[in-house]
Amino acid sequence: MLPMVVDTFAADKVPGVFRRPEEDAISTPPPAPELRFGVNYTPRRGWFHAWHDFDPREAREDLAQIAGLGLDHVRVFHLWPLLQPNRTLIRTTAVDQLCRLVDIAAECGLHVVVDGVQGHLSSFDFYPEWTRSWHHRNVFTDPEAIEAQGALLRTLGRALTGRPNLIGLQLGNELNNLVEHNPVTAAEVDHYLDTLLAAARDGLGEGGGLVTHSAYDAAWYGDNHPFTPEASARKGDVTTVHPWVFSADCARRYGPRSPQVRHLAEYGTELAKAYATDPARPVWVQETGAPEPHIPAADAPGFARVTLLNAADCTGLWGVTWWCSHDVDRSLADFPELEYTLGLFDSTGRPKPIAHALAETVAELRAEPSRSVPVRDTALVLDCTPATRSVSGPGGAFFETWMRLRTEGARPAVVPADRAEDMEYLAARGIKELVSAG
Repeated sequence: MLPMVVDTFAADKVPGVFRRPEEDAISTPPPAPELRFGVNYTPRRGWFHAWHDFDPREAREDLAQIAGLGLDHVRVFHLWPLLQPNRTLIRTTAVDQLCRLVDIAAECGLHVVVDGVQGHLSSFDFYPEWTRSWHHRNVFTDPEAIEAQGALLRTLGRALTGRPNLIGLQLGNELNNLVEHNPVTAAEVDHYLDTLLAAARDGLGEGGGLVTHSAYDAAWYGDNHPFTPEASARKGDVTTVHPWVFSADCARRYGPRSPQVRHLAEYGTELAKAYATDPARPVWVQETGAPEPHIPAADAPGFARVTLLNAADCTGLWGVTWWCSHDVDRSLADFPELEYTLGLFDSTGRPKPIAHALAETVAELRAEPSRSVPVRDTALVLDCTPATRSVSGPGGAFFETWMRLRTEGARPAVVPADRAEDMEYLAARGIKELVSAG
């Protein structure tokens, strides 16, 4: 095993590397609200390519705009090839940039969650060259590739520890998007996640923040997908869901104003609870948005409002993080069309109608600090195998039954068939009546 050529532990030797010197003041944002609302930060100038020439002034402008909406946190992403261009090299300059961004967010009154291994962002994959072409390594199964990712997460955790606005460290964005080029089994995924979650936790230290991971909707709806619902709902500190309206053609199948679309984030939250072994485990709607043409621009403000209100009707919701802060500038080529329209702000920094709707809805929900969400005492029983998981996705029989019940005025929870006779479990969730999806 080659030594890791990084300044991972240089903070003790070089002031300002990774950690601020103790004499520097660190801004402390307001205390975290009980129910959190934030946005995934996409730099308006240069998209994530902005990391190549990071400009703190421009980042501050973006983050101040986000804070101005009354949001409390951002999720931020650096690029894996820039952080770790060689398997045994982690660039101190790139880590410093990330830490600086977190500090700027604090100065703007925002908390931050950091995603570590990018990985996949908005239809582009970012691999360091040491994983590609002549040096190809399966990022999920190659022991040295896993070891290198673990080293990166430890480095980031140690660099970020102690910042009062840090929410936590996530392994990376929707890592299951990399499966197509990195074949992997469910058992291998479990090993990969366990190893990297342990590395992130080691980096942050005890009490240093949340440790999480994320997957796109195939983990929940995809038959035999190697990233499983169980992994999402049982590994890490919080279950993250990304209920996108384009998944399984939901918006096109049912229509942009349909109950199926407007209750999708709520449904994703309840579905996630079914796979958790801990009835009290929180669920975080970590990505949801209003992509055109799936959601026409005229419908986006209304969609944002009802999505937040419906998700907030779920007990155990950690919060909602909208995708995304700023539109991709159309001067950048080759993005799918929907990626140019997802921002709360346009690429010049002007707030769009959806930004105002989101801000007003967040303010409305926060105006009820003691707001109590009734427990869902009726549950729909989910009976599926890994090979029939698609029944719970848009177009599936279970999904359509749940949506019908919701449309009729019920507020159904979801219970897996193997827990349907577990009285202790049902009581812990407050469930008094079970409904069959058959």
